[in-house]
Amino acid sequence: MPEDRVVPYIPETIRVHLGPPDSNAQTVTVPFSEYIKNVASSEIYPTWSNSAIRANILAQISYALNRVYLEYYPSRGYDFDITNSTTIDQSFVYGRTIFENISNIVDDIFDNYIRREGFVEPLAAKYCNGTTSLCDGLSQWGSENLAARGYTSVDILKYYYGNNIELVVDTPVASPGESYPGTPLRLGSTGSSVETAQFMLNRIRKNFPLIPEIPQVDGVFGGYTEEAVRVFQQVFGLAVDGVIGRSTWYKMVQIYTGILRLAELNSQGQTFTESEFTEADVAYPGESGRKIEALQYLLNVLASYYPGIPSVPQVEADAQYFGPGTETSVLAAQRQFGLVQDGIVGEDTWYLIYGAYKGINQTSVT
Repeated sequence: MPEDRVVPYIPETIRVHLGPPDSNAQTVTVPFSEYIKNVASSEIYPTWSNSAIRANILAQISYALNRVYLEYYPSRGYDFDITNSTTIDQSFVYGRTIFENISNIVDDIFDNYIRREGFVEPLAAKYCNGTTSLCDGLSQWGSENLAARGYTSVDILKYYYGNNIELVVDTPVASPGESYPGTPLRLGSTGSSVETAQFMLNRIRKNFPLIPEIPQVDGVFGGYTEEAVRVFQQVFGLAVDGVIGRSTWYKMVQIYTGILRLAELNSQGQTFTESEFTEADVAYPGESGRKIEALQYLLNVLASYYPGIPSVPQVEADAQYFGPGTETSVLAAQRQFGLVQDGIVGEDTWYLIYGAYKGINQTSVT
């Protein structure tokens, strides 16, 4: 929300769904620090070097805070903050034993997290074990190898996430709560929630310029705000009534936070000419080169907006290689857009991927 007013905090508790999002599994509410102790005890070894353990815990904290800050699951209609499914989140074994040294480290740094320089939101710090699975983030076993070579925890994090990250310390602890104001906002409403909605709509319109600008972000729900809400609802397939109820609010949150993720992706400096997007040849698994890099960029943009499309693993992006991770993203995109799922980027797949990207990125992200 307005970045000069709403900053991340450490929630006193976090709601954990003990299974994939759509499963009929139990949801438990636990203290945030206890959640991190459980995750760390489930994901890494207590015998590892102190700097490796701290680096992993900081990644785990940042990942969880990113889910909380962006209201990732509530904005999609769920009543929890994170799952324990390791395919999409991180491991949490309800009731497990916690390792003493890990508990002590978490007590020391549970209010620290990582973010990109120039960004407010905690980094969605992906990680994997680095042996049986690879990802675009921290390698758990690789972090231990770096620690053995004398790397500090911050050195390790910068090795995997880049030099443009920073550590935020002494983050305040606050009671958790959803951003939705609790009652619908409509013509005549006033207050900080209206101001937040106006801020989000004006930011979203930079990527979706059909939405009219609200001239004054003043916390007063007037005619300009109502019209912006109506067009937003029309663009995103919601009931068009000009009222910001729960579904409209969380669709705004979902699109707004997707734009933040896109801005972070673009901040990494990837640039392409228009022809590299519009004149690409068929791309097959096993290929490499500039056109694969362009394809992977488009897929990563779509992954910021479509939960069903995973991002491309960093190891493949670095090599500009159409490997298994890229193929998984392509198959997911084909499924998303109703195409034949063959993992090959033919003409239809390419132009639908590019068309979806162009719809998202109609104007430059600032």
